Amino acid sequence: MTAAAGGFAPPPYPFDRLDEVRAKAEAHEGGAVELAAGIPVDPPSPEVIAALSASGAERGYPPSIGTPRLREAAAAWIARRFGVTVDPAHVAACVGTKELVASTAQYLRLRTPDRDVVLYPGLAYPTYEMGAILGGCRPVAVPVDPAGRLDLTGIDPADAARALCLWVNSPGNPAGQLDDLDAVAAWGRDHGVPVLSDECYAEMTWSGPPRTVLASGLEGVVAVHSISKRSNLAGLRVGFYAGDPELVGYLSEVRKHAGLMVPGPAQHAGAIALDDDAFATEQAARYRRRLERLASVIGAAYDLPVRPPDGGIYLWIAAPGGDAWAFTERLAVDAGVVVSPGEFYGPAGAGHVRVAAVATDDRIELAARRLGAS
Repeated sequence: MTAAAGGFAPPPYPFDRLDEVRAKAEAHEGGAVELAAGIPVDPPSPEVIAALSASGAERGYPPSIGTPRLREAAAAWIARRFGVTVDPAHVAACVGTKELVASTAQYLRLRTPDRDVVLYPGLAYPTYEMGAILGGCRPVAVPVDPAGRLDLTGIDPADAARALCLWVNSPGNPAGQLDDLDAVAAWGRDHGVPVLSDECYAEMTWSGPPRTVLASGLEGVVAVHSISKRSNLAGLRVGFYAGDPELVGYLSEVRKHAGLMVPGPAQHAGAIALDDDAFATEQAARYRRRLERLASVIGAAYDLPVRPPDGGIYLWIAAPGGDAWAFTERLAVDAGVVVSPGEFYGPAGAGHVRVAAVATDDRIELAARRLGAS
């Protein structure tokens, strides 16, 4: 069925556009080394896996807002990781953070119908823009500086006056930048615009300690977190959001009516995962080691200045000659490596490729050997 004239026609999903490149990578003996999507490949904690079958929570409907155990674990994790106190009453569960990113604009539009703009980073994970579109809102990309950080001075006052929210993602995907979250929160309060801070890579902060927008106070801000990368549990779809009591309360109530619920066994296991800081620290070390290895190998093979990011699990590399698709294909042909062209993350990403450090060590070494690394 096609869209009616003037109706919404979903664009191609970005990673589906890599099928031809992937076929060239698969032609290598040993197959493709997948570094395009940020999909965890390492095993999760055995304690978490055991917990999935031991909760007894599969029989009934789980609470949409999150079980008390999950919310308390999330609040305790925020306190340990960031030194910020948040009452568990101001924490709520979501079905993975992508779902929250994609759905929040429509709910905020119902809350504030005289506003229709969603501000988001001009270099970003595409779901911020798509969430605005799906919610019938107007997505407006905020300019970014050469490092990928938000340039708040570039926001048109007319857009600020109509803004439902401002999204920030730090450490950022794809560029790995660290934004000044205190400044972003202050801008939001000065303009009466809720700030939604996607901090799912916070435990992979390489330059300094992990940061949260909540450190500047809860007024007008909501932090969004996930256990997908820190705990290798993307398949469980366990995330949470915390912050401004009124905003969290509103979103949690409207989401009840939408039937958005993290499965009970997943909530039980997610709480156990959040308790385990040692596992997350070990996993972060794996990502950092892989980032450094890939930066060294790709930089040497193509005589490029490649450096690990300040945070996150991606290398952001300027393509030779500015042709990202050509470099994407070259990596597939030379090394059987599949990466993503920067245009997937907005016009500001043109001329770059993103390399996700998510393959196992042996697969990364396979790619390194193909590129002649010792």
